[in-house]
Amino acid sequence: MSDTKVLRLVKKSEGGLPEKAFTAKAVARAEPKPAPAPVIRPAPQPRPQKQQKPRERESPKLSREQMLQIFGTMYRSRRLDDKEIQMKGQNRIFFQISGAGHEAILVAAGMCMKPGYDWFYPYYRDRALCLQLGMTPLEMLLSSVGAEADPNSHGRQMPSHWGHSKLNIVSQSSPTGTQLLQAVGCAEAGYRVKLIKDLKKRIRKFHNDEVVYVSLGDGTTSEGEFWEALNTACNLKLPVVFLVEDNGYAISVPVEVQTAGGDISRLVKGFPNLFAQRCDGTDPLDSLATMRRAVENCRRNRGPSFVHAKVIRPYSHSLSDDEKLYRADEERTSDAERDPIKRFGARLIDEGVIDQDGLQKLKDGIDQEVNDAADAALASLQPAPETATAFVYSPDVDPTSKDFDTEDKVELTGNPGTMVDLINRCLHTEMKRDPRVIVFGEDVADCSREQSLEKVKGKGGVFKVTANLQREFGSARAFNSPLAEANIVGRAIGMATRGMKPVVEIQFFDYIWPAMHQIRNELALMRWRSGNEFSAPMVMRVPVGGYLKGGAVYHSQSGVSTFTQIPGLRVVYPSNALDANGLLRTSIRCDDPVLFLEHKHLYRQAYNKSQYPGDEFMVPFGKARTVREGADLSIITYGALVQRSLVAAKEADKQGTSVEIIDLRTLSPYDWNAIAESVKKTSRVIVAHEDSLSWGYGAEIAARISNELFEYLDAPVRRVGALDTFVGYAPQLEDAILPQSADVLAAINELHAY
Repeated sequence: MSDTKVLRLVKKSEGGLPEKAFTAKAVARAEPKPAPAPVIRPAPQPRPQKQQKPRERESPKLSREQMLQIFGTMYRSRRLDDKEIQMKGQNRIFFQISGAGHEAILVAAGMCMKPGYDWFYPYYRDRALCLQLGMTPLEMLLSSVGAEADPNSHGRQMPSHWGHSKLNIVSQSSPTGTQLLQAVGCAEAGYRVKLIKDLKKRIRKFHNDEVVYVSLGDGTTSEGEFWEALNTACNLKLPVVFLVEDNGYAISVPVEVQTAGGDISRLVKGFPNLFAQRCDGTDPLDSLATMRRAVENCRRNRGPSFVHAKVIRPYSHSLSDDEKLYRADEERTSDAERDPIKRFGARLIDEGVIDQDGLQKLKDGIDQEVNDAADAALASLQPAPETATAFVYSPDVDPTSKDFDTEDKVELTGNPGTMVDLINRCLHTEMKRDPRVIVFGEDVADCSREQSLEKVKGKGGVFKVTANLQREFGSARAFNSPLAEANIVGRAIGMATRGMKPVVEIQFFDYIWPAMHQIRNELALMRWRSGNEFSAPMVMRVPVGGYLKGGAVYHSQSGVSTFTQIPGLRVVYPSNALDANGLLRTSIRCDDPVLFLEHKHLYRQAYNKSQYPGDEFMVPFGKARTVREGADLSIITYGALVQRSLVAAKEADKQGTSVEIIDLRTLSPYDWNAIAESVKKTSRVIVAHEDSLSWGYGAEIAARISNELFEYLDAPVRRVGALDTFVGYAPQLEDAILPQSADVLAAINELHAY
């Protein structure tokens, strides 16, 4: 029988929860151990004469105290929403988005999982989940008022952007769906720990049966990263519980506009290894039964689980939205009849679990608890203004320090190697030194089909930079990814959050843009937005630049200024083999996310070869290199323009002009002191780069020189860059577009004659 047929049989046998299952007698019974979840795998074809009978889905048997606790958490969540709405109306907080209508499924999810043991990637409706896991009303309201003591973000994010390091609730952001790939990466970290023997003692909070929870709204299922996350989770059989909280709307867009057929469950049923269920997310008992099976399926390492919970949204999307503008009154009234708070409260009374007076007393106690928490939150301290720049980068590891500077002690040995050779050797030595270092991306492995590994030479990357890593360290540490850049970076963020050190490859800079959401809104921000509660140190290796002949539009891009203006991201750009080796080692050993740019034209040039500097050779960030001493004029440059500037400087020297060349090596941070010293020395300066001239990287350097060193200048700051267009395929066209040595020489002559 196929996986699909088995899954259909399982769904058919799991009918809705019978109303009669909830009785006063049933409530009093001790809670049994949850039944094993159905195994989704090929099964023998049943004999025709013995048809399998549908079995009734067993209702949870809960004590009176557990039933009241469920109601209490649901009600507490609703009252916190109401309190925030009240405080927003009083202008005492500045934003509100509620979890109203989602409480039942979220309390059920929290009951099935282990805070501080499992891992959680919630979204902004998940207030009730966080309460169930142990977050307090005060902690939530500290977030509402933007208090420094807020454990979610220390006053740096909007309310309902959950994060709690003690509970393993990983810092959440505003973009919808970006958490999905990170959750998969978090689960993959556990998967890799099981495969890599030396990792168990290096990765904190690892458990053999840990589960990762990730939630999303129905609208988020339209995001491509949702499908990428499901693809990888199913492919690797990762223990991820995907919870879709379907309230029928993405702000004002209804589900039938978002989703083909209006039902996401139908669209995901073809994924292999995926245990998919539906439930009434407004019914705590149906939700609990469903979530128990989902979590147990993951706990037993059978693969990911998918829960499609139908919920309601009784309030507008947020206080910035008015649902009356797009939802008819009868539709809103129909939703209100399914309100989980009202329905479950009435049911407790009807079944004799508690009487009306007892229920009101329970509510009154929670109301007082919420009011007291609000008073305490409003009296709390705000973050001090001077803390605004804290935790943009790691406060513990400084890659600009002397700890990362071993240039003066270097001893070169062996035959000279190219940039490819020395980058590859650095990867080998760092993977040998630290088992947390893993390498993945498109085509980086030698051969994914291990049975063929000894029969083929191996790929090892398009440019052979990762050659033989898989052969030496195995497929658990060097492996291929899907052709999906967001998938690569998002998974790496999840792994890095768990303490691994991913070194991933984006095959060409030109194709990094699908990962921009993950880089700009997640990777660079993780430490700052969580107030240093979470971080994601990793390295993104990216071949970049032109001068290859035939690279054309989509293999020659060089837009580094897009990334250097992102706080929290280090940007490195070596121009020779020796620097590439030392800077990559620093990138791997530092505690920040690094974009490591490798110019394709420089990979195998003879002029930038170097002997091997040793396994501890490091170049610190923010330390420029003086390529050539000069007295008349300075060129500030990096990457492929270093050699072109050197050629131009030698020609200028024949004409009596002495040119100094400064290779920045790292673009963020950059060595301002080296720039200032050179400008003060020569009083004339050119900033040369491969970026387009307008709004390119050199504009910032030129502006700062003009602003801070104006009195030392004898001429205007001159820039040399590419034309404000795209790189063409025809060689003559490419030569005209990209800056050449002749362009640099012309700028030298003009500036010297000024």
